[in-house]
Amino acid sequence: MTELNDISLAPTAAPRCWALIPCAGTGSRAGAAGPKQYQVLAGKPMVMHTLAAFAEVPRIDQTLVVVSPEDTFFLTPDARNASFLIAACGGSTRAASVFNGLSALLAEGAVAHDWVLVHDAARCLITPAQINQLLDACLADEVGGLLALPLPDTLKVAQAGRVAATLPREEKWLAQTPQMFRIGSLQEALELAGDAVTDESSAIEAMGLSPKLVPGSAQNFKVTYPEDFSLAQALLQSRQA
Repeated sequence: MTELNDISLAPTAAPRCWALIPCAGTGSRAGAAGPKQYQVLAGKPMVMHTLAAFAEVPRIDQTLVVVSPEDTFFLTPDARNASFLIAACGGSTRAASVFNGLSALLAEGAVAHDWVLVHDAARCLITPAQINQLLDACLADEVGGLLALPLPDTLKVAQAGRVAATLPREEKWLAQTPQMFRIGSLQEALELAGDAVTDESSAIEAMGLSPKLVPGSAQNFKVTYPEDFSLAQALLQSRQA
């Protein structure tokens, strides 16, 4: 008879890797007619470029896209695809969408010690190589980490439209995505941090943990403003060529 103290409580199965793409934003800063993630770039909607990159990484077991409840984009024939999951549980903030998406992953069979890579739908220039670089760096890490870039420019603090201070750029990084953490840890961190955090790393940091910084690429920028669309278009077309 096995004694209770002899039972290991550690996970026995190797952790799986899931991708979570929050896709419930309205794109208000982009100046587009609708959500920016659905604007066509280089022949297809922006988010489809994003999803194609994750589909090429065999270590990603499944990808979940979180959309708002009223979103009908993925119901169209051109967007319907069996290679990823859709959850209509998007919230009013990024943090809420990610938190709800984590619950949806658990409902799909994920477990707390599995990894999740959260990635912006509008970072459509992400490559399979960059995703694999993050996986290689973080799979054996206790905390997890994120793609990021050392700050290349001088950083100013503004006040009333004028420079109030100049900050040293040493040891400062620009956060990117994907950001890779354990599902259970991230869910707990987001629940404690609330809707104010703008990325997953911030929530993990608030728990006293230090995510790993993994050098990314300047091309992995988030399409945010009107001028970003033409740059993303040109880069995507150059890759196709």
